[in-house]
Amino acid sequence: MKSIKKTAEYTIYQKRNNRYAVKSANGQWLNGDDKVTVLVAESLIKLSAAAPVEAPAEETPAEDAPAEEAKED
Repeated sequence: MKSIKKTAEYTIYQKRNNRYAVKSANGQWLNGDDKVTVLVAESLIKLSAAAPVEAPAEETPAEDAPAEEAKED
């Protein structure tokens, strides 16, 4: 990994696969929202608008099938 930017609060590294890693001043790796916040602030990544999540369609009850069988008897 090569060091991209070093500040008092964190150090940003670029991995060989072109992804970024962020290490805090106390030596702990930042993950998740903390890491994204730092990378966006440094203009290394851009966030796209999140796609809306569709609610799963409700399943039809399985009660219909036995009712049809009862009609045949």
